[in-house]
Amino acid sequence: MNGAQSLIRTLVGAGVDVCFTNPGTSEMHFVAALDDVLQMRGVLGLFEGVVTGAADGYARMAGRPAGALLHLGPGLGNGLANLHNARKGNVPVVAIIGDHATYHRGLGAPLESDIETVARNVSVWVRTSAAPERVGADAAEAVAAAIGAPGQVATLILPADVSWSDGGRVAAAVPPVGRMPVSGDVIDAATAAARSGGSTLLLLGGPLLADPGALDAARRICVVTGARMLAETFPTRLSRGAGVAPVERLGYFAEQATAQLDGVEHLLLVGAAPPVTFFAHPGRPNELAPEGCRVHPVAGPADDGAAALDALAAALSADAATAAAQPAARRPPRPAGALDAAAIARAVGALLPEGAIVSDEAITSGAPLPAATAGAPRHDWLTLTGGAIGQGLPVATGAAVACPDRKVVALQADGSAMYTLQALWTQAREGLDVTTIIYNNASYEILKVELDRVGATGAGERALDLYDIGRPRLDFVALARGMGVPGTRAETAEQLTEQLERALAEPGPAVIDAVVPQLD
Repeated sequence: MNGAQSLIRTLVGAGVDVCFTNPGTSEMHFVAALDDVLQMRGVLGLFEGVVTGAADGYARMAGRPAGALLHLGPGLGNGLANLHNARKGNVPVVAIIGDHATYHRGLGAPLESDIETVARNVSVWVRTSAAPERVGADAAEAVAAAIGAPGQVATLILPADVSWSDGGRVAAAVPPVGRMPVSGDVIDAATAAARSGGSTLLLLGGPLLADPGALDAARRICVVTGARMLAETFPTRLSRGAGVAPVERLGYFAEQATAQLDGVEHLLLVGAAPPVTFFAHPGRPNELAPEGCRVHPVAGPADDGAAALDALAAALSADAATAAAQPAARRPPRPAGALDAAAIARAVGALLPEGAIVSDEAITSGAPLPAATAGAPRHDWLTLTGGAIGQGLPVATGAAVACPDRKVVALQADGSAMYTLQALWTQAREGLDVTTIIYNNASYEILKVELDRVGATGAGERALDLYDIGRPRLDFVALARGMGVPGTRAETAEQLTEQLERALAEPGPAVIDAVVPQLD
């Protein structure tokens, strides 16, 4: 058994049986070993950012990591943005980076680089396997590091000769570090804060947002104390819709978040970090907790936030007696007339199927979506956790691989779609059930908004031209068809609704090029 064979057999034994790949010469023995270990599914991506983003989306929905096989330092560099997003979302990913043979390093070959230094920017665990007999043990530790609380990227670097040489040994799975229980003293302090009579807010984050039971515990706490609850701005996975306790997300813009937090005296952090703005802006605060607010860290990212909520609910006697009927399905009417972001939101809310998975990278155009879809049948919402655009289409791809029995809907801004459009090819190749709506407004709208917010006065024609992607206007019907995905164009609300209904009713990938106006 060579090193590559022991690697794949160890990964499969540890529950990692899908690997998204963009391999090169250094990874050929890993690729060859796929024919020896049929339990491992290889999924090809045409760009490394698709590979890493798909591994992220897969793990969010499968609850366990996928592999992401990349070629040397430049391949890792191409996939770095979506590994950054996975790191920020505490998503478990096992990145496998092929390297030059040990005796070839140091010769100045064209693709030689310091892979470990690059990997440490996004990885909680980095190791280079030194010998084929060590590969299996290293792989088992990489998986344990990735899935250990709170969940992170683990990067295993595999030199080519270590991969092709005999002596590989399969290693048993390593038990991961579990979530830490929250102490009784912390629960007591949180209970006292909730009972103080001051304005209290629960800021929720992490995996408890995907847990309807945890959301209901938070809701019951709010019922008995008069507290409010919010979710972090960009959840990794948010369970929502009919039958799930609704939770509003903290606003992206500082003005929105400040208004939501105004007057809060006790801020209880359960799985969430203290809220800060996405960027610094001249003359505006970057820490969002109101002045004088007491911040109570109840459960950190590596803690058992769901158990902490249960304990807090019990301490407050927020038991089943406070239960209320969860929201029933309540859909908006189908839109008619002009097509804009609000009309798309109503169409999605009117048609989203039970159990759907939504990958949301609509950016500025997505503002109407939460209200329009709040009463849709139960579904999961995946967001842009780290702010590095180009995540939406790959995350949708990985989610569809993880959940082939569920419909995936990708809500995608036009500019960020072009970062990782190759994900459509993988969707076509694998026959994945993903319906993508492209918000085609021919503009980087978010950058136009930020231009004003950062106080960059005097911006004229030359500056604004850098945010115009309408010359020429992108033709997503042609682009989709060029990747093997059926594409249609919608220019009215009726056309969008009809095309979305048809796409949701048919298996396989589809793209709707929704032509919408720019923001005022």
